[in-house]
Amino acid sequence: MEYRVHARRIDAHGSLAVAKDAEITLDTDLAGRRDAMNPVELLLSALAACMLKGIERVTPMLHFQLGGAEVRLEAVRQDAPPKLTLIRYEILVDSAETDQRLDLLHRNVLKYGTISNTLSAAVPLDGALRRASGRG
Repeated sequence: MEYRVHARRIDAHGSLAVAKDAEITLDTDLAGRRDAMNPVELLLSALAACMLKGIERVTPMLHFQLGGAEVRLEAVRQDAPPKLTLIRYEILVDSAETDQRLDLLHRNVLKYGTISNTLSAAVPLDGALRRASGRG
């Protein structure tokens, strides 16, 4: 498979990325902007989307009962040279499945995720899949 994105500078405050029929405003302003994601936030969003898509992919195969899911991410950045040194994540699922089944879901989400596999080769991914509060 191949993927394509076209990005272009709008002005000194932002840029625009286009893929298929979707557009995302990019924060490329040196001062930053609150109404668009910066490159690190976009990377974390890609990882979150990968994890959520993985959940959608594997839950039917595992016959996993799921009411909902969310992903929380944070990245640690060093300045010199600028790079991410750690990505922490928490996957929260609304499910009454057993702890063993939650672990199975977590392993499958990480094993078959294109973005998670790519990123984990470059930066440590540290996290867990947990039951959302209020469940069994």
